[in-house]
Amino acid sequence: MQIKFLGTGGAFDTDYRNSAALLEFRDINLLIDCGFTVFPTLVEKNLTQKIDHIVLTHLHNDHCGSLANLLLYKHIVEKSKRPIILYPSEQFKQQLYKFLELQVKDPDKYAEFVPLDQVEGIISIDTYGQHSEGLQTYAYIFDNESRIVYSGDLSKPEVLFEKLERLPGKKTSVFHDITFNSDNTGHTYYKKLLPYINGIDMYGYHCDPTQSPQDNPIRLVFYEKALMA
Repeated sequence: MQIKFLGTGGAFDTDYRNSAALLEFRDINLLIDCGFTVFPTLVEKNLTQKIDHIVLTHLHNDHCGSLANLLLYKHIVEKSKRPIILYPSEQFKQQLYKFLELQVKDPDKYAEFVPLDQVEGIISIDTYGQHSEGLQTYAYIFDNESRIVYSGDLSKPEVLFEKLERLPGKKTSVFHDITFNSDNTGHTYYKKLLPYINGIDMYGYHCDPTQSPQDNPIRLVFYEKALMA
């Protein structure tokens, strides 16, 4: 597996672009999230043709705001095969479908919708209400010879790491949203992640990296150039 980030910022950290990543996983090229800065970033880096699968953590604009642009571009400009959107639940598919209908009218014309459980090795973790009250969110685990974990937006890390503890041990890299403001209840305050660092590679994203305090031991994706697309 190889993961490359297209951005590492939060909704308002536009200098760092929306958090999103490209993951080479088994035989697919997967885009994780497609916020409002992601489509122009993909075009700028000539990466749109590479994408054949898409998965979303939730439907906030900084995670899905340019998805319709990407789908239209691949259909109209590239004239490429419809990308596959993997969905973790039927309810989430219906929410996403309605969101896309407002922009492309017939989402099935531009994307194929496939249940996530049809792809071996990807586990979704239901984190409903743990980023924003009443909002459906998901974290994802990508399991191969090694393991990559992507938190999405999550205020409490316990549910994610409890799931990890029940899985067989293997080399694991966790990419977790992070905040340096203890009053930010929509994301995980960095000190809450400290008990989970041992035995895994932990990276923080979805933040302004310049705000990281001196006592933060968690590596930030933004400063790890090998992880940036």
